Amino acid sequence: MEQPIINRVASSSLISLDLAEFIPQGERAVFDLKDYLFQGMILREKDFRLAIKEFDWFVFRGKSVAIYCSTDAIIPTWAYMLVATKVNGVAALSMKGSPEELEKKLFLQELDKKDWSTFDGAKVIIKGCSDLVDPDFSFFEATQRLIPWVSSLMYGEPCSTVPVFKKTS
Repeated sequence: MEQPIINRVASSSLISLDLAEFIPQGERAVFDLKDYLFQGMILREKDFRLAIKEFDWFVFRGKSVAIYCSTDAIIPTWAYMLVATKVNGVAALSMKGSPEELEKKLFLQELDKKDWSTFDGAKVIIKGCSDLVDPDFSFFEATQRLIPWVSSLMYGEPCSTVPVFKKTS
């Protein structure tokens, strides 16, 4: 007589958490100040102010925008402030930083929306395969939020996990 196949993972109390669920939707855009530098090195105030005035800021409507300079130039603080006055109220979100920093900020905002107390006393596995911009950052931040709540935390897939944390009584 054959024994039925039992999926022990599916019947366990383990909760699998996929951090890809926290990757925010929406369009991203970049405003790179390098495009406004004289000879690729110097920001001239008069030219910059004119370019900023003539720029169509509505291309950023509803988008998340990273504002930075991709070249190794010294950009005065007021230049970022001037861009902020133009993009404010147009973009869904804007920040001074690289596109990667923007992704991190958006990811943190998504994490902060989660009610982590729903994992109170749970055994959680954070799935290891995700298309995250900075996986180390993402897993670190999720771990920080889970530690106060979970009884145990693991990394990987239910069939092969790496123990990360176990609450002691």
